[in-house]
Amino acid sequence: MDIPGLPARKAALKLLDAVLRRGETLDQVASNALQGLRSPADRALARALSGEVLRWLVDLDAPIDSATRQILPHDAKPRMVLRLMLAGWLRLDTPPHAVIATGLPLLTGGPRRLAHGVFSTLVKRGVRLPAAPTLPEAVAARWGERGDCIAAGLALPPPLDLTLRDPAETALWVERLGGVSLLPGHVRLPRGTAIEDLPGFSEGAWWVQDLAASLPARLLGPGEGRRVLDLCAAPGGKSLQLAAAGWRVTALDASAKRLERMQQNLARTGLEAEMIAADALMWEPPAPFDAVLLDAPCTATGTCRRHPDVLHRIGARQIAEMAELQAALLSRSVTWVKPGGRLIYATCSLEPAEGEGQAVTVGLTPDPIRADELPAGLAPAANGWLRTDPAMLPEHGGLDGFFIARWRA
Repeated sequence: MDIPGLPARKAALKLLDAVLRRGETLDQVASNALQGLRSPADRALARALSGEVLRWLVDLDAPIDSATRQILPHDAKPRMVLRLMLAGWLRLDTPPHAVIATGLPLLTGGPRRLAHGVFSTLVKRGVRLPAAPTLPEAVAARWGERGDCIAAGLALPPPLDLTLRDPAETALWVERLGGVSLLPGHVRLPRGTAIEDLPGFSEGAWWVQDLAASLPARLLGPGEGRRVLDLCAAPGGKSLQLAAAGWRVTALDASAKRLERMQQNLARTGLEAEMIAADALMWEPPAPFDAVLLDAPCTATGTCRRHPDVLHRIGARQIAEMAELQAALLSRSVTWVKPGGRLIYATCSLEPAEGEGQAVTVGLTPDPIRADELPAGLAPAANGWLRTDPAMLPEHGGLDGFFIARWRA
């Protein structure tokens, strides 16, 4: 019979191995790695442990290296286990004796003795982590001087943001849910909230959506029955927003499976959208639209607060591949907007090549984003583009990294 807490650590080890050795995403491997865990608490612990290791990897490796005679390989199992042990102790406040009892059984023989010795040495030294995670060297080089500020926003997982179906009921839902609102139609709750148990879930009064992710659709304003194309739409948060704002929505996505999830959200909220499963690089609309929203596929480095695996598996190759796809999608999108209509381009990436580098190629008339359209504390750049990152709105718990630009045809 397994020691309590050991199955969760075995699963966390599988998650880390998949991300750090094979370059897979946490979401890709979680369903398999967590499948054998019966307890929701164990599943949550496995995700929390693996997430904290990925968030603080550089700062966990430094003390490990200081306590070994020879540097362990990056993907060596003893190093992986020591990372988990230190994350449990330093980030989840697990007592050292419990860390040892649940960590050492992951190893045998000499590696077990090594891990025991290293961990005991670090406990005796009283090692501590810095106030903010240290970014991996390649990430710090890409993000430049803004990197230190962004890192400060990664110290804790993000709060829970909800977008309301009816912004007029903001005060009602703030009171019912015990949250705070940073914009009409938005409620923010502490992290760790069980979503399906919250008031309003079953009746579709709201859906989960990071505050930054909600901004692109907000910037199109009320629909008043006009037609909008939501490109790369699934899982559907922006389509729900647009439908709730009175737009007639056509939601296009290449993944029929992801559109099924979107259909479930539409049914739960009572909203409507036409859904089309098609490749946007091959599809042609029957007529242009009053507005087009392209929230393009990207490296998603802006979601590093909730998906810290992107800090370790995204590099120059992935960024270049995404930038090429974004350019192709943008070149088609501009031809699908009616004269006088609006185009919004957005990515949840912190990489300039996926944001500013794409926006400069658009030949439409700029429609600058205004400060009065944004939450207090955010401001567009001088050219009217908006970039957010996890260091912003720290007093409220931060937000994801996004790039957003808007034009008129």
